[in-house]
Amino acid sequence: MNNFPPQRIVCLTEETVELLYLLGEEDKIVGVTGYAVRPKIVRKQKPRISSFKSANIQKIIELKPDIILAFSDIQSEIVANLVKKGQSVLCFNQRDIEGIFNMMQTISSLLDIKQKGINLISKLKKNIYQIKNKYSNYNKLKVYFEEWNDPLITGLKWVSELINIAGGEDIFYKKSLNELAKDRIISEEDVIKGNPDIIIGSWCGKKVNFDQIRNRKGWNKVNAIKYDKIYEIKSPLILQPGPAALTDGLDQIVKILNISR
Repeated sequence: MNNFPPQRIVCLTEETVELLYLLGEEDKIVGVTGYAVRPKIVRKQKPRISSFKSANIQKIIELKPDIILAFSDIQSEIVANLVKKGQSVLCFNQRDIEGIFNMMQTISSLLDIKQKGINLISKLKKNIYQIKNKYSNYNKLKVYFEEWNDPLITGLKWVSELINIAGGEDIFYKKSLNELAKDRIISEEDVIKGNPDIIIGSWCGKKVNFDQIRNRKGWNKVNAIKYDKIYEIKSPLILQPGPAALTDGLDQIVKILNISR
């Protein structure tokens, strides 16, 4: 790392971009993923240097970052290429709510603004506690969360935890503990057997096809289909393990469960 605390930061995923804006450290960002949309102004303010699985290595190097923030095994090849070029990279792998908070605290400490991080985390935890407390005595509606449609892939642990906080029950909670997508693949028969009251789709940036879901073989027996309880949450709100999921993503789940009761 050329400077400490770092003054020039490249973010290869959305959640660290949003976090830095929330911490008031956006001036340190010199490059972002092309998927960054929160806050909206980021698309006008910051140069885009990567997608999720690929990056313009030379352009990143030219930005002379002190640190590059990455996420998960999916970006391991990008990370390796950057390290080979002498770049300093911090790669996170948070998969649950506790991990999200740990990521926030790590970045706050790295930037020498630990108290700002503590304050933000406390605010988010307070909101989560209030929502969980409000819906703790409600009847648990069974929820199937679909992260991808071909093959069917259910959500990660932080999504499952948010469903629980909002007063629902993830029918594939045990699957959500698996970090790799291939280990969260389910069958159409699994969903029929689970008989969810609600289906929530968020297809990794692709628009959810409600008719496709309704017309799956045998799914007419599923309560969510019979009573037309199929919903979509936009991927930037729920599939990024950062502030969006803990705020607007959680609010969307609460809204869906409330109108389905």
